[in-house]
Amino acid sequence: MAVETPQTKTPSIVVYDGACGFCRTQVERMRRRDKGRWFEFVPRQTEGLTDRFPRLDEGDFNTGMRFIAPDGVIRVGADAVYEIFRRLPRWRWIAWVYRVPGIHALARWTYAWIAANRRRLSGTCSVPELDLRESRPR
Repeated sequence: MAVETPQTKTPSIVVYDGACGFCRTQVERMRRRDKGRWFEFVPRQTEGLTDRFPRLDEGDFNTGMRFIAPDGVIRVGADAVYEIFRRLPRWRWIAWVYRVPGIHALARWTYAWIAANRRRLSGTCSVPELDLRESRPR
């Protein structure tokens, strides 16, 4: 069995709002921690992005960043954050918390609150604020 290295692997894609100061700051933090270059960070405003990943046209991007695994599976918001932490060697220990009963729902609610308030958190953002009543975890 071949061992996957940063040079031989297909990176996971993290799609974020490149016009949002809060989003850019968080992506820069992730980028600094991604020593193995396991991710490709792509602003959602990138031309041709939906040609490359047509499923990104589905749903409301206000619900959060998108994580696209090499096999094409897409995760949104807090679920995307979990997948990112799972893949960062020094940060994997955080991912287990997401599997603790009740934490999954709390993480989704917290992420939805941050997404709804990111304009206030950063001072700038290109998309309208999200109504939390529409994004509560199921």
